[in-house]
Amino acid sequence: MTTHDTAPARSRSTSPVRAPNSPSSSSTTQKTVVVIGAGLVGALAALYFAEAGWNVRVYEMRNDLRKETFSRVRSINLALSHRGITALRGTRGVQIDKLMALAVPMHARMVHSRTGDQASLPYGMDGECIYSIDRRMLNEHLLDLADALPNVSLYFNHEITSAQLDMGKVAMINRAIGEPITVTADLVVGADGAHSAVRRELMRPARMAFQQEYIDHAYLELTIPAAMPPAEAAARGNPRLAFHLDPNHLHIWPRGSYMMIALANPDGSFTCTMFAPWNLLDAVKTPADLRELFAREFADAVPMLPDLEAEFFGNPRGPLMTIKAKPYHVLDRAVIIGDAAHAMVPFFGQGMNCGFEDVQVLFAHLRAHGVTATGPTSASIPAVPRGAIKDASLGAALASYSTARHVDVAAMCDLALANYEEMRAGVASRVFRAQRVVERLLSRALPFWATPLYTMVAFTSTPYAECLARGRALRRIALAIVAAGGVVALGGTVAAAMAIVARHSRSQHAPALAAAAAATTTAVGSSSASSGKLLEEATATVTGAVVSVVSVMGEGPRSLMERVLETSLRVVRRE
Repeated sequence: MTTHDTAPARSRSTSPVRAPNSPSSSSTTQKTVVVIGAGLVGALAALYFAEAGWNVRVYEMRNDLRKETFSRVRSINLALSHRGITALRGTRGVQIDKLMALAVPMHARMVHSRTGDQASLPYGMDGECIYSIDRRMLNEHLLDLADALPNVSLYFNHEITSAQLDMGKVAMINRAIGEPITVTADLVVGADGAHSAVRRELMRPARMAFQQEYIDHAYLELTIPAAMPPAEAAARGNPRLAFHLDPNHLHIWPRGSYMMIALANPDGSFTCTMFAPWNLLDAVKTPADLRELFAREFADAVPMLPDLEAEFFGNPRGPLMTIKAKPYHVLDRAVIIGDAAHAMVPFFGQGMNCGFEDVQVLFAHLRAHGVTATGPTSASIPAVPRGAIKDASLGAALASYSTARHVDVAAMCDLALANYEEMRAGVASRVFRAQRVVERLLSRALPFWATPLYTMVAFTSTPYAECLARGRALRRIALAIVAAGGVVALGGTVAAAMAIVARHSRSQHAPALAAAAAATTTAVGSSSASSGKLLEEATATVTGAVVSVVSVMGEGPRSLMERVLETSLRVVRRE
């Protein structure tokens, strides 16, 4: 068995990099952090710790991504927004301008109807955008930056078998040669994804509360290839000719209980992802079934999907889940970040951004508690019993991070799940679009108070929990205004219709209709400048009036109008 202690692991690392402004003496030593996971969040964490002066070891269960052939197991592009960009700017090594030059800006959603009509819904208030960026390219870039630092060591094909995280010890096996090893560190950082082995080992010593929920939907990836090579498009004087669709939009085909999205890649292709219930995907058993489904639901996309049959039946179908856990740490020895701490469904485009922000927020807590990259040597301090904190500042920093961050990321997990309904159904709704218009108008009029939810999440660093609270409040107000407008307009129409019917009807309903028309006019007038309670009362009055008048019209209009008005009332009441 091989044991890795806290000494530098590479010959090129034998001269430790000291933390800025930290003293160097025989009574101090450079601290070691072991980062488990070399994905996006783990690689960024390695950069932060290395630039702060820690001795960094990164262990990854898989092969070195930079040496692997292309794989379609995971999405090749991700949505990068303000929080992720801000966290990347927090390192000296990342040249953010060069990195963003490789990303594709997306200024809006493009909603595709069944008939092929398209509607653009801008993301931001003032032209803000999110960016489609290649997952592998970004991960490789971060690994290259970390690998170039003298105080970083990368190890691949190392799988955790057990751990004593309250002692900073992790047992692994080198899968390449079958050799077991044990590593010891001042701090263990788990960034090993939704199925985290570090989280598994952290549960008992941290007495962790843990929740994992799968939704009954899966994702399946498809590809829209480039219309032509980008070089040819550039030679023709229009780089957009490389794309079948507008590359500066996130394209959505919302279909109620399911949807398809498409994000552009720099090579002119689009990565499409279909999100649908498992039983819908399982029901598509033959190429004929597939053609029928796509001809009905995604007809405008079919000509752009030449490999639809092979990809639909050949590509893996991935599950979608939410993970919440707390606390994220134990003592001063271990902490989990990214999906290891809070996996979320991908419908707000915040998984990577939230994980990157974890690193930035963690370091804000480390700085606030005066944690440095050096500490006393083992010989200069008494032995610390198991279960006791060795570094009080580090222990306090991890505890404060764990408490504060959990509130925010739990809110983000909820927001991500709620946004699925908006993407697959809401964006196609006239009520949703009207609500967006009202929110944007309120934001223009009251910019310091009324900021739309998406704007706060994607284009600011406002804590997620605050985004959730403020966004829901604004949405309730906007929906109430939309509903009030609908009630007033429809109520006036109903009152006029009832008056006409009363004048011309010779039936026994004429007196009741005339009275209902008068009551409706009064109720609608009072609701135009009323509180929510009066609005509900007006809605109820109009609903009753509708029931009266449509009893003359017939059952079809009656059920339709009742449903419209009851929906207006329901959205006003909804949290």
